[in-house]
Amino acid sequence: MIDNEYKRRGRLRLLRKIAGLLVTVSLIVGIGVWNLLSPFRTYLPAYAIGAREEDEVRIHFLDVGQGDCAIVELADGSVLLIDAGDGAWQHDNHIQRYLRALSPTSVSIVVTHADSDHCGGVSALLRDQRVETVYMPVLPASLGVYEEIGERAAANGVTVRTLTRYGVIAGAGAYFVCISPYSVDETDSNDSSAVLFFSYAGVNVLFGGDITEARESRLFDEQLLFEALGDDLFDSGPYKVRLRETDILKVSHHGSATSSSAAWLGLLRPATAVISCGQGNTYGHPAGAALDRLAAVGADIYRTDELGDIMVTISKSGTYRTEYHYY
Repeated sequence: MIDNEYKRRGRLRLLRKIAGLLVTVSLIVGIGVWNLLSPFRTYLPAYAIGAREEDEVRIHFLDVGQGDCAIVELADGSVLLIDAGDGAWQHDNHIQRYLRALSPTSVSIVVTHADSDHCGGVSALLRDQRVETVYMPVLPASLGVYEEIGERAAANGVTVRTLTRYGVIAGAGAYFVCISPYSVDETDSNDSSAVLFFSYAGVNVLFGGDITEARESRLFDEQLLFEALGDDLFDSGPYKVRLRETDILKVSHHGSATSSSAAWLGLLRPATAVISCGQGNTYGHPAGAALDRLAAVGADIYRTDELGDIMVTISKSGTYRTEYHYY
């Protein structure tokens, strides 16, 4: 009797071990199959996003959790992604389905810096989409993530361009001017972010990357100095940069307390502020102090953690409207 019970328990233990092993193998196989089939993400159904009117520009700030991804849809139907989220499968899928809905004539990507919550999804896009150009800031190519992106781009015949200070991306009546970082000697991962000033039909948008108050202060001081000299430091030839005329601010560093200083916001005075952050994130973004400073300059605040995807539509007449939607 005791021997039979001992044997029964032994068989149960063995069965549990086999079941655990089968679960582990299934997970490994499932992940492998997913990686093999991941290009078929491009066949996922598109979201139901209304068509863009002629000569409109739309900026889509996507809800990719605690990460960044903005899609700038130009008047000719081309799009420029500014960052691509953290690479999590649900965020990659969200970006892919959104792009399918827009049906762009061409796709290019700006990688603002090497933090994974901004560039984690770039490799998947290079693999799954026809990307024309990848722009990366002037940072050491030895950074592992940049090497990976560069190799993936080369394997797919994608042009890689260095986005230097005063560098311009222009087309379809709109333009971007890069006003930071300064040089290859940048060492801080946040303050080395590419900061982009975008302009279309007199509506100006500033994409702040992850810069902190230290970089904001440097840009602020330069702005005041060159105003005193009767010139504008940030102009790039015919492409004007007017920080005091910023209408829409993509808030730096997900609304961190160490960004969006009072002096910086007092210079920009945006009417609209967009914050990209994840629900219940462990960083406490956006910080209450940053929200208070934005409110103090009269900005209407839109947050992806509360509203989902946020779309700004700019008309050729120089007006814009802001909408939001969960997909």
